[in-house]
Amino acid sequence: MERGNVLVIGNSGVGKSTLINAVLGEEMAKTGWGTSGTTNKLDIYESEVIPFRIIDTVGFEPSFIKAQKAINAVKKWSKDSAKDGHEDNKINVIWFCIDGTSRKLFPKAIKDLSKATSMWESVPVIVVITKSYSTPERLENIEMVNNAFATQKKYSKNLRKIIPVVAATYELNDTAFASPDGITELIEATNELMPEGIKAGLKDVSKFKLERKRAFAQSVVGVSAAAGAVIGAIPIPIADALVLSSLEIAEINAIAKIYEIDKNETSSKFMNTIVEVGTVSLAAKTAISTLKSVPGINIAAEVLNAIIAASIVAAIGEGSIYVFEKIYLGEKTLEDIDWVKKVMEDEFSSEFLSRVESVIKSVGSNINVKDVKKMVPDLLAAIISAKQKTK
Repeated sequence: MERGNVLVIGNSGVGKSTLINAVLGEEMAKTGWGTSGTTNKLDIYESEVIPFRIIDTVGFEPSFIKAQKAINAVKKWSKDSAKDGHEDNKINVIWFCIDGTSRKLFPKAIKDLSKATSMWESVPVIVVITKSYSTPERLENIEMVNNAFATQKKYSKNLRKIIPVVAATYELNDTAFASPDGITELIEATNELMPEGIKAGLKDVSKFKLERKRAFAQSVVGVSAAAGAVIGAIPIPIADALVLSSLEIAEINAIAKIYEIDKNETSSKFMNTIVEVGTVSLAAKTAISTLKSVPGINIAAEVLNAIIAASIVAAIGEGSIYVFEKIYLGEKTLEDIDWVKKVMEDEFSSEFLSRVESVIKSVGSNINVKDVKKMVPDLLAAIISAKQKTK
């Protein structure tokens, strides 16, 4: 299959490798922390699913010499790709990555971009604002990018799109997180900018986007379940699970956003139904009562509470993925309140209780609350298995 090429460029440590992994759905690019960066050469990544290769470049460093080295590396690759026999390496789209937490660096970074990519004067540019955790600052960041590009008159005509992203679920603290955002929009926008004959069909792009949405949503469930364990371990009775409601609301809202469900009166009623099932419904109360009375266990009360809380949050999250995916695909609507209530009640089926009970019984007496967070993958596997048997 003929493929297009996307050049990824930006300051060192901006998160290019994390972005590439998020787009491809595989840990293909090296990732790391700090400002020194992890990619020390130009690497090409591709997937059988998406119709374009991703070319990861050396990150720009703060010092002039290192920045020039990165610029020269891109220029050399560009010249080599223009030689006879290398036509398939032509750059079709540029992703220019800038750190949403370092807005003061925007103007200088854009100047470096114009130098490094001077050979590709007519190539469309998508500015990717990475680490875009602060929703209120996104509009301000987009305005700053537009203003910075306006000063580069020769290059400003190439700017086609500005997309803020969160490449992976980011834990702000033990009970709060920023969910993945903007990645499927980036994939779709990039495909649209590809030349005719290279673009993937709508069906293929939709399928890939759906797979990525599901993966991002499951990462939200994992982080939320771990947060549920922390909340559940607090010595407050969780007989009616109300202590988990704020976390469940955040989890459900994040998953809804991933599946492009807009906030309005109808969607709010739909989501409230999900929360109610997970907090005050007979199904939730029965689940808590049953799991708290598992016979033959010898673990601390706070550990048991943590496991139960994590299980409830995980069940609500997995159920939310199922219902929002059905709505995203057009198979159900937000008006199907009775349906969503039934689906969420089924999340607390006897099969679910049996699976979680097995996890509880497998826990040793010396486990502590911190260890419960490490158990979340096992709990998720048990809950997903239980759900598959009841659907």
